[in-house]
Amino acid sequence: MYNLLQNKKRCSWAGSDPLYCSYHDNEWGIPVYDDNKIFEMLILEGFQAGLNWITILRKRDYFRRAFNNWDWNKIALYDNIEINRLINNKNIIRNKSKILSAINNAKRFIEVRKEFGTFSKYMWQFTDNKIILPQKPYKSWKDVPIKTDISDKMSKDLKKRGFTFVGSIIIYSHMQAVGMVNDHILGCFKCPFK
Repeated sequence: MYNLLQNKKRCSWAGSDPLYCSYHDNEWGIPVYDDNKIFEMLILEGFQAGLNWITILRKRDYFRRAFNNWDWNKIALYDNIEINRLINNKNIIRNKSKILSAINNAKRFIEVRKEFGTFSKYMWQFTDNKIILPQKPYKSWKDVPIKTDISDKMSKDLKKRGFTFVGSIIIYSHMQAVGMVNDHILGCFKCPFK
């Protein structure tokens, strides 16, 4: 289990839950360029809509197993049998709209990869392949935006391409999760401002 005895100061949202702290320390805000990880986080962010992220983290391994280890080629082919299997899986979020969205988004993900070579290349173009830092450090979590002009632009483009559950707030959360932005607050050991 993750060791909380590291005496590190973290962003307040991480609290003291070992799972949340581990996610904060080892994933959130760290740049990701691997399409497998990007796809996983994109789908999980969609499932998170209206829920707490810790709920998703606690079910993450179940999601991974339920969705063929995030193999978008397999997910894109899910039929009614697979949809029913997921709806009846008590270990994941059994929201039919979100399940259908995941299948749809797998298909759209494949299309983007065909066009750009990787989804990573498509996604990172919105930040000119740079990690976005705040103009000045955020003093508290309430100072961190929930969406930006860039997340608005990416959300609009994804919707135009047929993606669902990709509103600007969800996309900004995704940008934070895959390190396109670094929103660690002042005082956090991962804050880019010292």
